[in-house]
Amino acid sequence: MRLSPVLLAVVAITVPLGGSLSANAETANSSKQTTEVLTLETNQQPEKDTGQVDSSKSLESRPNSTGVIEAEKSRIVAVYPANPAAMPGLGYAYATPGLIVPTSTTSKTAQTPDEITPSPTQQPSPAPDIPPPEIQQTTPSPTPETTPVPENVNPPVTEPVLPTIPGDTQQPSPTLDIPLPGSQQRTPAPSPGTPGDIQQPSTTPDIPFPDSQQRTPAPAPGTTPENTQPNIAPEANDPRVLVSEVVIRSQTGQLSSELEDQVYRVIRTQPGQTTTRSQLQEDINAIFGTGFFSNVQAAPEDTPLGVRVSFVVQPNPVLSKVEVQANPGTGVASVLPANTVDEVFKDQYGKILNLRDLQEGIKQLNKRYQDQGYVLANVIGAPQVSESGVVTLQVAEGVVENIRVRFRNKDGQETDEKGQPIRGRTQDYIITREVELKPGQVFNRNTVQRDLQRVYGLGLFEDVNVSLDPGTDPSKVDVVVNVAERSSGSIAAGAGISSASGLFGTVSYQQQNLNGRNQKLGAEVQVGERELLFDLRFTDPWIAGDPYRTSYTTNLFRRSSISLIFDGKDQDIRTFDPVNPSNTDSQDRPRILRLGGGVTFTRPLSANPYKSSVWTASAGFQYQRVSARDAEGDVRENGAVFDDNGNLIPGTDVPLSFSGSGEDDLVLLQLGAQRDLRNNPLQPTSGSYLRFGVDQSVPVGQGNIFLTRLRGSYSQYLPVQLINLTKGAQTLAFNVQAGTILGDLPPYEAFTIGGSNSVRGYEEGALGSGRSYVQASVEYRFPVFSVVSGALFFDLGTDLGTSTRAAEVLNKNGSGFGYGLGVRVQSPLGPIRIDYGINDDGDSRINFGIGERF
Repeated sequence: MRLSPVLLAVVAITVPLGGSLSANAETANSSKQTTEVLTLETNQQPEKDTGQVDSSKSLESRPNSTGVIEAEKSRIVAVYPANPAAMPGLGYAYATPGLIVPTSTTSKTAQTPDEITPSPTQQPSPAPDIPPPEIQQTTPSPTPETTPVPENVNPPVTEPVLPTIPGDTQQPSPTLDIPLPGSQQRTPAPSPGTPGDIQQPSTTPDIPFPDSQQRTPAPAPGTTPENTQPNIAPEANDPRVLVSEVVIRSQTGQLSSELEDQVYRVIRTQPGQTTTRSQLQEDINAIFGTGFFSNVQAAPEDTPLGVRVSFVVQPNPVLSKVEVQANPGTGVASVLPANTVDEVFKDQYGKILNLRDLQEGIKQLNKRYQDQGYVLANVIGAPQVSESGVVTLQVAEGVVENIRVRFRNKDGQETDEKGQPIRGRTQDYIITREVELKPGQVFNRNTVQRDLQRVYGLGLFEDVNVSLDPGTDPSKVDVVVNVAERSSGSIAAGAGISSASGLFGTVSYQQQNLNGRNQKLGAEVQVGERELLFDLRFTDPWIAGDPYRTSYTTNLFRRSSISLIFDGKDQDIRTFDPVNPSNTDSQDRPRILRLGGGVTFTRPLSANPYKSSVWTASAGFQYQRVSARDAEGDVRENGAVFDDNGNLIPGTDVPLSFSGSGEDDLVLLQLGAQRDLRNNPLQPTSGSYLRFGVDQSVPVGQGNIFLTRLRGSYSQYLPVQLINLTKGAQTLAFNVQAGTILGDLPPYEAFTIGGSNSVRGYEEGALGSGRSYVQASVEYRFPVFSVVSGALFFDLGTDLGTSTRAAEVLNKNGSGFGYGLGVRVQSPLGPIRIDYGINDDGDSRINFGIGERF
């Protein structure tokens, strides 16, 4: 306790007080109510001021209080119950206890209501981070119109002799009503028998009233302060009394010196100075503002030396643990790791619970949610505090109730001109199966972002975004995927002329969203003077009902190409008429015609279809009828090298098929796998790419071919910074690949070496063809400007001495290298590659291609 200096003389003179004290009460209908009370007149004067300096910051508050007249011949004549005051920014509310202003009065009565029973009304108190529950606040049962007002009271003309502080008439500011953890109503007096929660004060504080009759509570203020216009500042007419002593004590047990100092540091009421009910209210607010107390009451009482002010406080318990109740009523477990809460609040454990520190911890907890993408997570209601110091936080993390699809037009409208919802061609399950977020899970911004990228990656939509609709359960949300479809079909036609096919015309058709199931259908037909070619292809990128994103492609084809195996640098192997080999009209470069079809299944080797799979496997079956033909489309069994006069050069004849009849049946079972660690499949700058495959033929049909083909390729990409020509990624890229064929070797199935996708500087297939091969390349890729980049390259290839009969006849080297400089120009089709290469024979050549070499 703190006492004023010893007073040399104390004289208490009780005289009638002139004037009245007005207490403004805000009611539900915004009316003003004035009750006349009696105040203290005294001749007590301190010999000198205590000189105590208020070192704390005053917390302004709205004195929502009413005066109540006490009984006749009583010294304590007024009780001022006040509204809950704020602890700004904390998110907790306390009911501020009544302030008892002791006075010495003459015998004077005033009419008061017989009994006023405060009735609760809901007053939500928003906080920055914790959505508060509904807080019950007391409001007066009777309206101001029905509350009696004292009549015919003639105030005495004698002015009170009280210490005054000039200019101390500051207008308190409105306070916030903030919910207390674990309570729906805060009242001044302790309410024992509320296990599990911090003690709550009751509606009327049980504070001793010296020399007083029974107290009658006045109507509590209403809930619409903005509708009430007080005529004067409340503190201006507050009665001032001299404070002789300030006492801090605990409701239960002993109060630590640390907490006592916390209170003394923030209160303005000091011994030897005057105080008012407004100032006491501010002191209560300030004590609450420290965050250490769950209940605060002010109990003034008369003493011979003045007024003793006792602040009765109830400290918070020692914080032992913070628990989170996630998604109450939904059965959905929390998405946070079990130790997250302890990591956030561990520094507060073992200390007296401070609501400010608790709020900072809650902010950190919310940030943990935000950092992990759970942007809808929020602490709801008020924290529940048990007597054992366990704080329970209820968190609504944002559970998804449903995933829906909504179609929009290109203008973003959701309805057509008739007001009907826009209907899309794409079936809903095509979109929702690309969404990893499922009903019953917690909404995550990062997951949704990846989901949108997958949906947009289907290539069916011009725009994709997500909106949230409220669910049937207030704690849940509906996730709506909004899409605007694009045209998915195309058709094209053309005509041309070539030495290989003569005059021809082509028609192609592409459909990217067949039957709204994201299935692809492509058809291309070429009709020429000499042949009919076609290629029909159907792809389902995700077989319906398959959990692993398995896809399949089936095709039918009739393709014709000039085989590079029979092309040489200076001369070629040509077809001829066996009856008349010197007939130059029959001497032409052999065409390999393949007629057949097949099916291939591909599946990512990942248990989660929504995560990028490093490994991908494929399996397929294919049948081909392979035939060697001349320009007229006639089947030819053999080919040879001819001189300039059209004469067959002896010893240069070569079979064009394995069976010797000019036609073979090739049935293949195919297996393949790849591992992709590249950072960008189109233009990688780091990572690696590995692929290998096995083709096994079944010896059936013409030629009875039995072969096993093995192939493999590995690429490595290393980011470097060798030059500073312009901004952009620079990369050293390495590739090595090899292959071999075991068993039978049809001449048209040999590996070819040389050309734009092999050893640059050579013509296509001019370096060699063989049963086996090894090839290696290194490139330095660097940016030049804008969409143009450059490359320095070196290629090496060899057939390992396994040259075919055709390669020997054409005198192909079988091994060689090339080097040079290339340019890459970005285009919608990918990088257009132009390479100028020089081979080991000193010859040079410009090679063209689409996409990077590897």
